[in-house]
Amino acid sequence: MGKRYNPNAYAELLVEYLPGVIRSEKENDKAIEFAGRLMRKGEKGRSPEEGRLLELLITLIEDFEEKAYPIGPSDPAVALRELMREHGLKQTDMVGIFGSQGTVSQVLNGKRDISKSQAKKLSARFHLPVDIFI
Repeated sequence: MGKRYNPNAYAELLVEYLPGVIRSEKENDKAIEFAGRLMRKGEKGRSPEEGRLLELLITLIEDFEEKAYPIGPSDPAVALRELMREHGLKQTDMVGIFGSQGTVSQVLNGKRDISKSQAKKLSARFHLPVDIFI
């Protein structure tokens, strides 16, 4: 039979950590450090109260980081430029996919969208999901 949840033990953990909405990098670092200590205990080594506090800390950390480090929608042209840089490719290397040097240039400069057929070819070329290029 598993360990039973003890509200008093949980209250003691809350007093030890004093969780709240994370408003700064320093507070986030403290929450990550405390959560890390709880995680290192492993699922079987944590008490039910520690598991519950860990869930709370993860929620608070994720909330802070989503607000502090927002991820905007991806830009296919930026993704393509970065992939080309990583693979040491030039615009001329992309003519087979886009049909002409001018089209490659327009796509890379954001003046032209990548078509569905081009996205499929890029997906196959880079072994990545097609939605990165659309």
